[in-house]
Amino acid sequence: MDQTSIQTSDGEAATANKLKYMPGFGNDFETESLPGALPQGQNSPQKCNYGLYAEQLSGSPFTAPRGTNERSWLYRIRPSVRHTRRFSNASYPLWKTAPCLDEHSLPLGQLRWDPIPAPSEKLTFLEGVRTVTTAGDATTQVGMSAHAYVFNEDMVDDYFFNADGELLIVPQLGAIKVFTEMGIMDVEPLEICLIPRGMMFKILKGGEQTVWRGYICENYGAKFTLPDRGPIGANCLANPRDFKTPVAAFEDKETPCRVHVKWCGKFYVTDIGHSPLDVVAWHGNYAPFKYDLRTFSPVGAISFDHPDPSIFSVLTAPTEDAGTANVDFVIFPPRWLVAEHTFRPPWYHRNIMSEFMGLIHGQYDAKEEGFVPGGMSLHNMMLPHGPDALAFEKASNTELKPVKLDHTMAFMFETRYPQQLTKYAAELETLQENYLECWDGLERKFDGTPGLK
Repeated sequence: MDQTSIQTSDGEAATANKLKYMPGFGNDFETESLPGALPQGQNSPQKCNYGLYAEQLSGSPFTAPRGTNERSWLYRIRPSVRHTRRFSNASYPLWKTAPCLDEHSLPLGQLRWDPIPAPSEKLTFLEGVRTVTTAGDATTQVGMSAHAYVFNEDMVDDYFFNADGELLIVPQLGAIKVFTEMGIMDVEPLEICLIPRGMMFKILKGGEQTVWRGYICENYGAKFTLPDRGPIGANCLANPRDFKTPVAAFEDKETPCRVHVKWCGKFYVTDIGHSPLDVVAWHGNYAPFKYDLRTFSPVGAISFDHPDPSIFSVLTAPTEDAGTANVDFVIFPPRWLVAEHTFRPPWYHRNIMSEFMGLIHGQYDAKEEGFVPGGMSLHNMMLPHGPDALAFEKASNTELKPVKLDHTMAFMFETRYPQQLTKYAAELETLQENYLECWDGLERKFDGTPGLK
């Protein structure tokens, strides 16, 4: 056929206002875009309805415990072996993979950037990924990398899958349409989406503007899951029902297409004559999802002291060392500040974890100036950081009445591994040379005499 046919679970052409989702985190879902396409009572019948092929996509070893075992059965127009031909080498020089060491001569320090510049040329999402930090080693499935992305063109006939890790995408400017093997997601700023390791997808522009921008956490380690709530109990933070998995949708397109692959830090491309997004029905628990950050239910101090930022964890990728994450995804959403006798912003601290931060919207309470939407900061393992001088003076002297911290959304990719800066980030023109000056006003107050100063 000469044109693209996209079918969703209601059997109609997919449009933005007709996209449907299934609620729940880690559920075992089933969905079909044509009636009767999903086998019942077994996974692999001798012949599948509609002439489809059955195949399994595994996100864990076969023998992983039931609680961490992930797989989905896909019923597709062609098996995946027909979606890759002979590979050729490809190059995306600004997308780096850990270990990525000694790329630059910039000394160690606390760092902050303004937003990355808008592109002067045409770039797809895949071409617009720029790595800022890497940590760990992708070949041993340990660590992560933090990227920014900027693009202005659709991936029309280009498709991608990442064998090195799952991709947590955080739009900051412009909505995106994420078309995966298992369905379509519309994701706007203040929402996130996750694409599992090895899943094919393409990303299209959403809305009308000139540039689309955001952040990506590439997680090489154990998959993101919901953090344990401990004494908090059964509710609050990110509630499972607010995670949305797309219903089945497929693209029936018989035109020249390209499949791009990232594998052990290298890129490859193969030419095929059709779309690989041809899954007509599927069932299982290895699936993409989206989440609206505005549904996060924060908890906090209602008497005194600022609690640890871990109470703002949305997702965590655990390690074998309990409570020490390969990477945490943490947000700082709108909330009420009511603590008494308390310095309310985050306190000054040094941390064994390394922190990459971004600002999606508004102001961050510990850095009201200089940290702008689309910007980034990096506070690596054991480097001190905290409120700037302006935020310290304001918080130290303000009347401690209830205050709504509103119109804000910052986030953090936090990992147990030191984050190595890339050459691109070290030489980026938006690197703030004067960032350290934000603490210059924190002068000595101690004079040896008792009393508040």
